[in-house]
Amino acid sequence: MLSLLTPLVTLAVLVQLVSAQVAVYGQCGGEDYSGSTTCASGSVCTYSNPYYSQCLPGTATSTPTTTVSSGSSSGTSTSTSSAASGTTTLQSGYSFIRAVEDPNFHKYLQSQTLNTASTAVLGSPSTAGQFIITDGQLIYNANGTPLYAVVEGQANSTVTKLAMSWSTSPASGANEGTFMWSGDTLEWSIPTITRPQLNAWLVCADAAGNLDLFINLGSYDYETPSGCADETIHAYTGATATP
Repeated sequence: MLSLLTPLVTLAVLVQLVSAQVAVYGQCGGEDYSGSTTCASGSVCTYSNPYYSQCLPGTATSTPTTTVSSGSSSGTSTSTSSAASGTTTLQSGYSFIRAVEDPNFHKYLQSQTLNTASTAVLGSPSTAGQFIITDGQLIYNANGTPLYAVVEGQANSTVTKLAMSWSTSPASGANEGTFMWSGDTLEWSIPTITRPQLNAWLVCADAAGNLDLFINLGSYDYETPSGCADETIHAYTGATATP
């Protein structure tokens, strides 16, 4: 009898292990998710945003990374992969961020001077930055150095767009604000400013042709400032930054 039961037990265990795997394109992670985090063979659990990770076709890599401890406004520390922004492979836990409509279709968030504390711009996929949100801070992995998104303060009530730049120090004080995901869309809010649409951004070309990124305090696609285009910008977690 034992010899008959043993194969049956083995088969039951195998069935249980297979059933615990998430099928390709199924959810494998995210806040409040309680299911399996093991993807079916030939797919990898890929981060999309804090609320959703998905099993996508591909294989995991074993490339070693180091971490850089960085402060945040709440005094906690975060770990940032040492891989450079603009590389062809997206690092685990990070997202590219890009526009998805003309005239800036698939232009990617980055810094004007690559991997430095400079103006936030949209640019080529080949130099796309990689980002993560921690404690409301948008963090740019600049070749292993964390850079933090800083939004300028509103000088007065007539100002309708706020420039964004990258800093070696976390945003703090009255102008800190909070970055967050709504689905895959990047939003920003601050208690001192009421915005009609939290995901409204402006992309405005400067004198040198750089596509500078601004928070849009006005209504989306209405009374757009001259030289600017209304955009929403979105997380993209494909393996590479595609045109």
